[in-house]
Amino acid sequence: MAGLAASGSNPDVDLLYDINGLAQEAPHWLDRVVEFVGEYGLLLAMVLLVLWCWWTVRRRPGSAEEAAASVAALVWVPLAAGVAVLVNVPIRGFVERPRPFLDHQGLEVLISGKTDYSFVSDHATITMAMGVALFVTNRKFGLVGIAIGLLEGFCRVYMGVHYPTDVVGGFALGTAVALLLSPVASMLLTPVLRAVERSPRVGWVVRSRSAREAGGGAQVSGARVEETASEERDLAA
Repeated sequence: MAGLAASGSNPDVDLLYDINGLAQEAPHWLDRVVEFVGEYGLLLAMVLLVLWCWWTVRRRPGSAEEAAASVAALVWVPLAAGVAVLVNVPIRGFVERPRPFLDHQGLEVLISGKTDYSFVSDHATITMAMGVALFVTNRKFGLVGIAIGLLEGFCRVYMGVHYPTDVVGGFALGTAVALLLSPVASMLLTPVLRAVERSPRVGWVVRSRSAREAGGGAQVSGARVEETASEERDLAA
């Protein structure tokens, strides 16, 4: 991988110069905005998106089992990102690909201090893992999350700290972890969230009071219907 990167004639390097060249032509203030957004802003946006989805899901009417399963899937979103980053640790050590600005001259590097290996991009891995895991839970929020992940990958190349293939590798790793381990995570987390939902102190984490009342009202109405039907059967007998 490092050998390919050292050549200036491969598409990976050509695309790196094309995207990073936008930073050289852009106004200084825009580069500073991209620097903040690519390093911190999109990660923060992803966290806020997950919290927004959680706030929406916990207020949705439904049974306790449905609420527990939905919130369990949301808990998996940040866990998927953490697992993907841990998987990336041995990959980085095995590939040992230097940062692009160490092998190529003339790049506009918007952020300094990056001394670790380049493949694969942690930022791209984290955001895409969260976006795909969120898509499994809620398609509307998940599409926004995936869009944030794609924008994160573009920013990392624009900033001159990653090759395009570093970003693509991060997308692939994050997606694989989020999808392949999602059934296992759901199986392990759903019983925990069911127990949390039954707690009088922290049950609001899984289901809001309004959702509980709506679900309880539906159950009471259903019980009354069954009771009325039973009485009618007794009278008919």
